[in-house]
Amino acid sequence: MSSEPREKILMVDDDAQVVGVIGQFLSSQGFRFHGASNGREGIEKAKELHPDLIFLDISMPGMDGFEVCRSLKGDPVTVRIPVVVLTGYTDMESKIKALKAGASDFLGKPLDFTELLVRTENILQVKKHQDFLEEHSRILETQVQERTRQYKEAMLDTAQRLTLASEYRDVDTFNHVKRIGFYAEVLAREVGIAAEEADILSHASRMHDIGKVGIPDAILLKQGELTRDEFEIIKTHTTIGARILKGSNSPYLQAAEVIALTHHERWDGSGYPQGLKGEKIPIGGRIVYLADVYDALRSKRPYKPSFEHENAVEMLACKGPIIRPGHIDQDLLLVFHRSAEQFREIFETYPSL
Repeated sequence: MSSEPREKILMVDDDAQVVGVIGQFLSSQGFRFHGASNGREGIEKAKELHPDLIFLDISMPGMDGFEVCRSLKGDPVTVRIPVVVLTGYTDMESKIKALKAGASDFLGKPLDFTELLVRTENILQVKKHQDFLEEHSRILETQVQERTRQYKEAMLDTAQRLTLASEYRDVDTFNHVKRIGFYAEVLAREVGIAAEEADILSHASRMHDIGKVGIPDAILLKQGELTRDEFEIIKTHTTIGARILKGSNSPYLQAAEVIALTHHERWDGSGYPQGLKGEKIPIGGRIVYLADVYDALRSKRPYKPSFEHENAVEMLACKGPIIRPGHIDQDLLLVFHRSAEQFREIFETYPSL
């Protein structure tokens, strides 16, 4: 093992014995460990130490873990620090509440050292990708045109690979995010969005599912049908994605934040997470929703076959049992039908496996 100190970890727990045992274990793995005995101390230490990861107990006197997590995620100084909630609760409601408060993941007590180490390594790796994205977004705004192009490509490629990390980097997902970007650019140009903004929307749309890095593997990779509670957790990928992308000065990441949050909103207000309706849904979210629906129809899933282009177009016209009238902006749908052959060409150029 390298003698060079590794990432900094803060553990907030009122049980001094637990903090001591976990601290000793993580220190033995080379991490720089710090403890806090209550929520307020944890918040202050997070601001002072700028740790790379926070382990946060739920049941504490005074401020409980949910309140601490919301405070950390509401402060620009600590918003980007990933938080893993430690809880003895096994009910789904507590897990959903933790994710909605801003937690990246949760671990059950008593802790298993092997699982603790694996989760720690995985979350720190994701944070490295996030930090890389932010650094490159700053570089994009300060370099000359050629260097801007090179760094933009590096940043976008990293963003795509971060998205793929949530689905184990399979080739099909790689082609999926490419297709979504191309579909979005077609629609953006057809509705009259200027070329530069259409290019931004095209690249930003490829990050629409980036929040899936925050969904537990047991749910994200489940082969069978999701339960209602599990689907509620899946839905949090929209708000998780927006938090990952929040606070950047890059127009690409700013657009991606909006799209990540709104690409499951529906025209009639039946979507999520905010239930936005009509033109209250940003145009980027509306475009990516339509593009994502078309691509889902064309792609094979465990619960459905792949549909031919003509069948997908017919279903998007709400003539089949899958797409309900009112889900999609009808004006945008007319634009889609005018551009349908371009969608076919994009899908056949980057086919789904």
